[in-house]
Amino acid sequence: MKRAVATRPSQDTSYSRVLYMAFELGRTEWKLGFTTGLGQTPRERTLRAGDLTAVETEIDRARSRFGLPRTAEVISCYEAGRDGFWLHRFLDAIGHTNHVVDSSSIEVKRKAKRVKTDRIDLSGLLRLLIRFHSGERRVWSVLRVPSPEAEDARQLHRELITARRDRTRTINRIRSLMATQGFSITLRPGFMNALEHTVLWDGLAIPVHLRTRLVREWQRLLAQRKLVREIESERNRLFRESHDAAIEQVRQLYRLRGVGIESAWLFVMEFFAWRQFTNRRQVGALAGLTPTPFQSGSVRREQGIAKSGNALVRWLAIEIAWSWLRYQPDSDLAIWYERRFGSGSSRIRRIGIVALARRLLIEFWRFLETGEPPAGAITKA
Repeated sequence: MKRAVATRPSQDTSYSRVLYMAFELGRTEWKLGFTTGLGQTPRERTLRAGDLTAVETEIDRARSRFGLPRTAEVISCYEAGRDGFWLHRFLDAIGHTNHVVDSSSIEVKRKAKRVKTDRIDLSGLLRLLIRFHSGERRVWSVLRVPSPEAEDARQLHRELITARRDRTRTINRIRSLMATQGFSITLRPGFMNALEHTVLWDGLAIPVHLRTRLVREWQRLLAQRKLVREIESERNRLFRESHDAAIEQVRQLYRLRGVGIESAWLFVMEFFAWRQFTNRRQVGALAGLTPTPFQSGSVRREQGIAKSGNALVRWLAIEIAWSWLRYQPDSDLAIWYERRFGSGSSRIRRIGIVALARRLLIEFWRFLETGEPPAGAITKA
């Protein structure tokens, strides 16, 4: 009878000769890890951040080091972060398979204190990559990489959101500076003239440096208001004139009463224009509007919604759900909400609005796919 041979830690347990590669991306340097299987000691290299020629050179050296042919398949991964998707597109262009991984989905030890270094993270990524390639799909979450065109289409509304937040911060800062000295001036044309004639509670003039700062902040606010108007004008022009497929979807969603150009644009560009959903569960999961039950033995409880996925879409979906109740009170969704949550407390109604937001997103997806509006919904002329 043939005796079984135990696998030693130094032996390669991979079933195919594939080169696995993991990146630890930093601002100034990148760390690369290579291996061919779970029993193989990783080969680690450090190079200057963004040096693509060095990446290709290290891949060739790793193939030679592990005795692989120059045509051996390379499967790589890195965590999604500041570097975005350009590295993924480069690896895809040179014929390698790459996965961009959601950092929050990576397994970690649950000790109170755990050791964390780039070297440990690199080895962990390689192990998880091998398990994922072997068929264990739930080991982590892999992001869907948008096309360059779809990624570029998201810049306009994101810039608008950033510009409005900057404007709000400047307004709050000006009001806070005036409040420290006990006076207030309305932030409208004529602010500079009012600032010149304003005195403090004791009749003295506004301190020189505070006045100078308020002037600078007011000039910054005027520039931010102008920027917001320019971005809104550009978006409205595209909404009227563009024949792009995504803009057509924006116009279609805009037809529903209670949905404005702001929400229609964000829903399409962030969510529906470049994602191909196959069922309603995918729609709810990508917005993070899915339940997270906790069950252990006899203990069963709900932990609320997952709050994963696209935070902008989740936030806006809840806002539009409140708007839907106001502008579409005779729709089936609004009637369902009032029947189930309308007589409850304010807390129950807030819980119910999350459920309504999820159902609304699913109905928007079906509307864009089939052209049939939600049951009982009114469309604009």
